[in-house]
Amino acid sequence: QVQLVTSGGGLVQPGGSLRLSCAASGTIFPPYTMGWYRQAPGKQRELVATITSGGTTNYADSVKGRFTISRSKAQNTVNLQMDSLKPEDTAVYYCNAKISTTFNYYDQGTQVTVSS
Repeated sequence: QVQLVTSGGGLVQPGGSLRLSCAASGTIFPPYTMGWYRQAPGKQRELVATITSGGTTNYADSVKGRFTISRSKAQNTVNLQMDSLKPEDTAVYYCNAKISTTFNYYDQGTQVTVSS
């Protein structure tokens, strides 16, 4: 069993910042990729950012330069620093831990709302 527990999220004004953190526990050992996906109302879930065990990062074009993904030295925690937030960033954000196509885990999601 793998558990992903997320903290952070909430309501912020446009131009503001939020930080999401996700901790993985249970039967999961490096190497595995962690990351964040999001789903806005009426849209498909999309990749936001990922980071491998080796530290290689990947960002959606829409968040490059505004969001920063990082990972703890213990490899089991991933953070997403979101700056210069825009209303179009409003979505449910999902933490992800992926070992393989078969062993691919998501948390229950956390709401991020960017609104004045």
